[in-house]
Amino acid sequence: MMSQVMKMKIGVVACESFRKEMDILTEGDPDIVHKEYLEFGLHSYPQDLKRAVVEHVNALQGKVDAIFLGFGTCNSLKDVRKELVVPTVTIEADDCVGALLTNEEYAREKKVCAGTLFAIPFMSEMGTEYFEKELYSKMPNYEELGVDAQWFLDMLFDGYSRLLLVDTGVGDAEALKRRSMDMAKRLNLRYEERQGTLQVLKDRLQDTKELASSLARSG
Repeated sequence: MMSQVMKMKIGVVACESFRKEMDILTEGDPDIVHKEYLEFGLHSYPQDLKRAVVEHVNALQGKVDAIFLGFGTCNSLKDVRKELVVPTVTIEADDCVGALLTNEEYAREKKVCAGTLFAIPFMSEMGTEYFEKELYSKMPNYEELGVDAQWFLDMLFDGYSRLLLVDTGVGDAEALKRRSMDMAKRLNLRYEERQGTLQVLKDRLQDTKELASSLARSG
């Protein structure tokens, strides 16, 4: 009698900046039994980000065999696996841009133009409105101070000269292009675009499955 193939249970805990890419890569995959996305804004608060990642990953102990952690290391997450109780695969990239370009292409583009604002699809969809909300929340009396949203954006992106749309093939390509071009115009940046990749995320997801399979065999 043939032994039944054991079904592995994979969990995904990722930044919401990867939501559409990860949804495409995991669609219809029976091995993915848990998937959640943490708020993008946590990147601004390293300790809160690390705390949230540890909490959400460790809460899956006993529920999944292995976890794919969809975050760049973002400085605060470089040693996060020391605090995780569930076998976890991480992305070897500094941030979400490196994961969607590869580290090598990311470095190359920064050499092409050090003042590049990398607009991955998630960033393009948010547009300048995301950053304007920062002004409204951090400086609610901005009008009394004689400043406006454009002043805040000019200050925030001072030193940037190029906006580079990183097309990963998700979403409405024309809509993303329009949003990116509008953002570049609002920030007075040169607009360019290039193809991104899902291969890094795909490879790490496969690594997670192989880790789960290996643990099952050894167990």
